[in-house]
Amino acid sequence: MNTHHNGKPPQLPGKAATPPRLHSSQLFGEGREILIEHQGETYRLQLTRNGKLILIK
Repeated sequence: MNTHHNGKPPQLPGKAATPPRLHSSQLFGEGREILIEHQGETYRLQLTRNGKLILIK
């Protein structure tokens, strides 16, 4: 089987890779907010009292 330089097999055209799945507790731990750095910007991901997620730039 051919592999790319990262050791993974090449993706077939039109077939998306399965995205990683994380449980929110892995991100938040005991807190209700995390900061995410993306392209030089900081985003705030908050967990509401109702269990919803809010992403704020």
